[in-house]
Amino acid sequence: MALHPVIQSVTERIIKRSRPSRAAYLAHLDAARIQGVQRSALSCTNLAHGFAAFPANDKLKLKQDKKPSVAIVSAYNDMLSAHQPFESFPKVIKDAVRAVDAVAQFAGGVPAMCDGITQGQPGMELSLFSRDAIAQATAIALSHNMFDAALYLGVCDKIVPGLLIGALHFGHIPAVFVPAGPMTSGLSNKEKARVRQLYAQGKATREELLENEAASYHSAGTCTFYGTANSNQMLMEIMGLHLPGAAFITPGTPLRDGLTAAAAQRAVAISQQGGSYTPVGHVVDEKCIVNAVVGLLATGGSTNHTLHLVAIAKAAGIVIDWDDFNELSAIVPMLTRIYPNGDADVNHFHAAGGTGFVIRELLDAGMLHEDVTTVLGKGLRAHCTEPFLDGDKVIWKDAPALSADESVLRAASNPFAKDGGMILVSGNLGRAVMKISAVKEEHRIVEAPALTFNSQEDFMHAYKAGKLDRDFVAVLRFQGPRANGMPELHALTPALANLQDAGRHVALVTDGRMSGASGKVPAAIHVSPEILADGPLGLVRDGDIIRLDATTGTLEALVPADVWAARSMATADLSSSHIGMGRELFAMFRNAISEAEKGATTFSLPSPIPTTVPLHEGADIGDTLPGSDEDFLIKNPK
Repeated sequence: MALHPVIQSVTERIIKRSRPSRAAYLAHLDAARIQGVQRSALSCTNLAHGFAAFPANDKLKLKQDKKPSVAIVSAYNDMLSAHQPFESFPKVIKDAVRAVDAVAQFAGGVPAMCDGITQGQPGMELSLFSRDAIAQATAIALSHNMFDAALYLGVCDKIVPGLLIGALHFGHIPAVFVPAGPMTSGLSNKEKARVRQLYAQGKATREELLENEAASYHSAGTCTFYGTANSNQMLMEIMGLHLPGAAFITPGTPLRDGLTAAAAQRAVAISQQGGSYTPVGHVVDEKCIVNAVVGLLATGGSTNHTLHLVAIAKAAGIVIDWDDFNELSAIVPMLTRIYPNGDADVNHFHAAGGTGFVIRELLDAGMLHEDVTTVLGKGLRAHCTEPFLDGDKVIWKDAPALSADESVLRAASNPFAKDGGMILVSGNLGRAVMKISAVKEEHRIVEAPALTFNSQEDFMHAYKAGKLDRDFVAVLRFQGPRANGMPELHALTPALANLQDAGRHVALVTDGRMSGASGKVPAAIHVSPEILADGPLGLVRDGDIIRLDATTGTLEALVPADVWAARSMATADLSSSHIGMGRELFAMFRNAISEAEKGATTFSLPSPIPTTVPLHEGADIGDTLPGSDEDFLIKNPK
């Protein structure tokens, strides 16, 4: 199938827009690459420190400057169910790497926090910042210059994007991402949501709610709904950074261990010494990023990735924006129904055909670039498979031709919807993201008076006091990255859902986040620019008529232009969000962070190549440079 013309045009636009920064990135990448193992650049004293604690055989290999050393960078902690399985992974990895005559070293750990634990708590205001902190921790882990390839162990919300951003700043080092897998299915998502709404109405006790939640989140592994964590895993597959089908194999199983060992050995194979050198900075190119956006849209993934994919792309010198998401969403078919866009969980999705099925359907429909580099080095078609054990070895078979459950997963010829269910809305209130895949058509247009709030707590106090039994648009302000770290606002979801179920016309407009749990209530989120960047959300007053129209992409305050122009910006005392729970330490993040549409990042695009890096004769900034993708592919044919 020929590539869809919109996929082609968006890709070409991104390539053109990114040419200077991508060229600079690739030149930096090429300059960082050395002949031989990376540690050969170290002095004897440096190197001795780097292998002092290792067993004799590993130490000998590290001394000889011949065999590759593989870094393990892990987000392990045993409080988070998704990351607890990583406790046993380093031994599996080290044994697998030794079996192919190389060495694996645990290079460093990165922080891992859970939005599910911090929801509605002060710690939630560190969540988005943790992504860039994780990228920094990844850079520290790799800063010793000991490593020829790296394995990245992470699953959840900000963790995988942070690991990948860090990896891309060491883009000359090959990377394989290693998931832990989801927990087995527990209480159904539909029942979980029902009890949450009852609790919000005062019709269920805290004890009943806790039992409900514990029956849902019940064992080691990733939460099974399709939020940011599982969206991360799908993206790593469609970007070619996982071994095929690795995402949704449950932890503690022989196949999970087999995939971990196979990933470790693949990292050795794609090092310079392994013969199939595949640096991560060449895997993540413009086509790869477009594929990631398409995969996100086709599966109804987390709105958090309208921030994270922008930031990941930026780390690789690639510039994307919400217009790209919006244009792609209009033509990408919705192939899945996974909670919150349906009742099924990711285990049901995997059993129905999983990621291999989705990738094949999108390739066959002309929705993905097949001619990309992946950790397999074979193009994306090689990822249309699922893994099995043959003895103690992992083998791959073609993904099933037909979905095993069409209520969960469908072919591109028979999608659940003809669009990706995520749109850009804009107007005199700014630009925002709206996920409509779970919003019924009768709720996609709301025109109602504004009620302004400066915190989730203010909203919930009004709700519990019975003041919100009316049609309204909740304008929740001062929730952007500069204000308080842009927390997720899930505490509002059950209350708004109850009001909507009672027949009220309600919507949410905010510069905060809702993430992968965005559900049936219309919500314009990530409003950009935020108030502290002079965003117009600060001009809204109680009683203003707000029109949120998902059918036309409209986000407007219906206020006369002269009245609007005469208003002053709203203010709020944000000191309580800047002190306590370690938030004082993140003032530099609040002061330096970019707006949401630019990825809410604390780092910049790659700077122009330094004069110390020679250009080829007659080169200009827009030309192909040594170390560019084209040059890489000529030296390393598939």
